[in-house]
Order: sequence, then C-alpha cells, then structure tokens
Amino acid sequence: MPKPQPKPQPMPQPKPLQRRALLTAGLGAGLSAAGALASPAQAQQSAPELRWRLNSAYARSLDILFGASESLARAVAEATDGRFQIQVSAAGEMAPADGLLDAVGSGKAEMGHAPASFGMAKNPAFALASAMPFGLNARGQNAWWLQGGAAELFAEIFAKQGLVALPGGNTGAQMGGWFRKEIKTVGDLQGLKLRVAGLGGTVLSKLGAAVQATPGPEIYAALESKALDAAEWIGPHDDEKLGLQKVAPIYHYPGFWEGGALLHFWINAEAWKGLPKTYRAVLQGAAAQVNADVQARYDARNPQALRRLVSGGAQLRPFPQDVMEAALKASNEVYADLSAKNPDFKRIYDAMKTFRNEEYLWFQVAEYTYDNFMIRARARG
Repeated sequence: MPKPQPKPQPMPQPKPLQRRALLTAGLGAGLSAAGALASPAQAQQSAPELRWRLNSAYARSLDILFGASESLARAVAEATDGRFQIQVSAAGEMAPADGLLDAVGSGKAEMGHAPASFGMAKNPAFALASAMPFGLNARGQNAWWLQGGAAELFAEIFAKQGLVALPGGNTGAQMGGWFRKEIKTVGDLQGLKLRVAGLGGTVLSKLGAAVQATPGPEIYAALESKALDAAEWIGPHDDEKLGLQKVAPIYHYPGFWEGGALLHFWINAEAWKGLPKTYRAVLQGAAAQVNADVQARYDARNPQALRRLVSGGAQLRPFPQDVMEAALKASNEVYADLSAKNPDFKRIYDAMKTFRNEEYLWFQVAEYTYDNFMIRARARG
C-alpha cells in the first residue's frame, strides 16, 4: 500500500491592509531603519533588486483589466524606488489565458491576473472565488473575501496548486450579453449557440443552450457568421470595443451568472514565501489599491458607454422573470450536484450562502431602499 502523503499546508495569506498609505509605509520603515542603523551594503541587502513577470489574462486593448496589472507594477516600482520591478505581459505573450494559473503555479511566471474561474478544471470550487450564478454582488464578494473568511477558506485549495491570491479588482454586475433574437421564454434558450464562461455555462447548458467557449477577440466574427447566436462578454465599457451591437443588437441584462466578478492577482507560492516582508507589504498594498480602482473605473465609464451603445443601435431588454426563475432553479441543482461530489465545493458554497443571506438582509433594509427611491426619483426627473 502506498505510504500516505502528508496533507498540503496552505501558504500563509496576508491580512487585509488599510488604504494606499501602506504601499510605502512598510518599505519606508524598513529602509529608514536600514539607512540609520546599517551600512549601505546592509541596506541594499535588506531591499534587494527583484525582477518578476506578471502574465495578464487580458489583451492590451482592455484598458481597465489589462491596465490593472500595469497599475500594480507601477505602484510597486514607485514604492520601492525601482528595486522591485514587475514586467507585465498580455494574454498569449507568455502563456495562453487558460494556462495562466499553471504558468504561475509552476514558476514560469511569478504572478498572473485572472478570475479564479480559470481554475475550474482543477477544482470547481475555484469558481466560487470569482463569481457564480446568483452569488454575491460586487460589494458582497469583496466583503466576503476581506472580512467574511473567504480568503482563509480558499487558501488551502489554492496552495495545492502552488498559488497565493490577492484580490485584484471587480467588474461589478455584468450584462447578460448580445443576442440576435430576443429571449422571451425559457424555450428560446433551447439549442441557442451561446458564448458564456464559468459556471454560467454549466447552468445555461442545463437549460438547453449549446454553450461554446469563444475567445473575446473572435466573438464578433462568430456572431457575424452565425457560428454563435449570442455571446456575453463583460459590460458596456468593454463590450463597446467589440462593436457587437452591429451584429447582435439585443442587449440582455442582467448577467445573473456574474453579479460581481472578483479578479485576483495570483502569486507563485514559493516566490511569495521568499519575498522580503517589506516587499510583501508593498505588493499587498498595491493590490488593495488596484482592487478598489478597477470597480471605480467601471462604475465611472459604463454609464456613458451604455448611452453610446444604445445610440448605436443596441436594444436593452431585461431577461424575463420566468427565465431568471428557471436559471435560479437550475443553478441550485448544479450546486447540489457539485456539493455531493466535491467536499471543497460544499464547504465553501455553504459558507457563501450563509454570508449572502446576511448581506441581502442588510442590503434590503438600507441599500435597496435607498437605491430604489433614487432610481424612481431620477425617472421622475
């Protein structure tokens, strides 16, 4: 009988930091002490020169998503006086997007930037760290990760793949995608050739859609040639770049499969372990700054992008109530099946449900009531 292998121990996860001041606080204190108490050689040793590689899952044309990695690299370099440099590459330049987590886990790259759903083939529980149909919204996902225990729940399964994760931005609630024909009933999903990612694809397949994994740059051509009937991408700011309203004018909402898609900066576990403590603090602070900034950028840019899309021919349509209800039922069936097969999924999904219920209790009292009033007031002019 093979000798039992010791259970992998999760890498220590960094604790949440407060605001961007910590970008420089940790390193500044360390270098000040080194400068005051040590020789220049000793100071240099305490702040070594490092050159890391970061593989983004996004094309350079996606200014917010690819720009998140550039912002992180710039903040780290500025906070370390250029001693810690991170070279950023776009999807496909170092490794394909679907191979990004393997590239980081194996050490081919020290870092990556992608949604955790890219790791679903390794463990379906990975998807819960990013977004799932009818999961948490953006604020809830961020709160669950930073204050609700999610980081600790995921640490063990990430460690098995040689990974450490830091939150790296949220898209907010996404759109439901571009359709050549309006979805009026659940039956309209039968046989629909639809591009959708993550667990959303599993759920929509259960409802009869013919789900396809089409890369973003190929969506327009696939819709134009009718290889696809519909496709989701992200939201107005990014969707506008693809010009999809010209070939699939029905713009459905909401993207119930991604109510708040959290992205992560992935770090090779051994590289993280060997990083000086001051550099860890700088890297964590830079990631925290980017995590807030990505959401703010989308919230600031999506409104005008939506106006331009509608002016260009996009026809906004909500998903019908019966489609939403059927999708929720199918989602719960998928989660029950995954929970029965995968203890990691069950453990984390149960924790997420508990947190989600409490979040929506609070949102129902304050956020929803306020937003509902303001939306109606805006409509009255």
